[in-house]
Parts: sequence; C-alpha cells; structure tokens
Amino acid sequence: EVQLVESGGGLVQAGGSLRLSCAASGFTFDDYAIGWFRQTPGKVREGISGINNSDGTTYYADSVKGRFAISRDNAESTVYLQMNSLIPEDTALYFCAATPALRLTRRSLAAWEYDHWGQGTQVTVSS
Repeated sequence: EVQLVESGGGLVQAGGSLRLSCAASGFTFDDYAIGWFRQTPGKVREGISGINNSDGTTYYADSVKGRFAISRDNAESTVYLQMNSLIPEDTALYFCAATPALRLTRRSLAAWEYDHWGQGTQVTVSS
C-alpha cells in the first residue's frame, strides 16, 4: 500500500522556521518525483516545490522561492521541506505528493499530475 506521511508542522512566529518531512512507503521511491503542496480553506491547492528523482533537480513556486528548500534522502525514502523566513501567508495545510517521474511534465507542480497524497500537516504562522 502506498503511503505518504507528513510531519513537522506546527505553530511558529513570523520570521521563524520549520522543517517538514514526508516519509514514503509502498512504492519504489527512487522512481518517483515528489512535490509539496499547500491549501487553505476555500482556495485551490497550490504547488510550492518539487524534486526530481534522478538528478535531484528542484523547483519552486515564486511565492516560496528563496525561503524554502526541498531535499530528499532516497536511502530513507523521505523528502524534506525546510521553510525559513515564514510569513502569515504561509499558513496552510501542507501535503506531499508522489508521481512516477517518467510521467511528470518537467518541473510540474500541477496537482492533477500527482498520483499519491499524504494527509497533510498544518502550519500556522502568527504575526
């Protein structure tokens, strides 16, 4: 069974940092691209960062570029999202998602392209 489990969310003051983790199981992790998405009530799920499987190419939405960093540990089947300089607008439920890398449009953060999703971890940034 494919599973993605996010952790590391919480409450942080503006300007602070959090590191999210996404632990994967049930599929060949090395063959999959992983993305991070976030969603607030009433809004469309936003793709914010992704990482390729083979060469580790990373990509970011403009809203987080320069503040967030994605990385992966294939040996541990885990992807991380380091979030720095957090602002209240970063408050959301954060999800990781996986999809076969060969099927993913290059650098895509379109939610519909990702097959498997975790349950999410809440991030709240206070002003």
